[in-house]
Amino acid sequence: MIIEQFKRKQLFEFLRPDQIDSLSNTAEVIKLKSGQSVYQKGDKADFLYVVLSGQVALRLPGMDGVSILIEQLTESGSMFGCCISPSIDSCVLTAQCEQDTEILKIEKSTLEKLLDDDPRMGYAIQSKIAEIYFNRYVETMRKLQAIVLNIPIESD
Repeated sequence: MIIEQFKRKQLFEFLRPDQIDSLSNTAEVIKLKSGQSVYQKGDKADFLYVVLSGQVALRLPGMDGVSILIEQLTESGSMFGCCISPSIDSCVLTAQCEQDTEILKIEKSTLEKLLDDDPRMGYAIQSKIAEIYFNRYVETMRKLQAIVLNIPIESD
């Protein structure tokens, strides 16, 4: 049951039953095969996703089909997708399944309404989302630093 899946996820563990019901009414569990994309960079950011099982790679696509792996989400409960910011309306990464994956897909508009209706809970969820995204950013910068420090410098 989708409500039980919400209760077990860290991001939603403090929601009241009526709030979980509200999310459950619009959320869906999607099953994707290995190699399928959840979304592409530039797609409209209308959903928040939670990995239930499987593995999702978040990549920053570049030129000539080259992409940079930002993070591999393998842990059940890993959140990705929209960041609930009115000023960010499109995806900045591509999310692709690296194995058969089951994902909870939550409508951004439903989540935004819950945040607006209950500011205390909204603050807690926004804080958790900010923490997740900031940690992802810091880890990406660490990886980038390791790459840059290993580039040989040519001397004249």
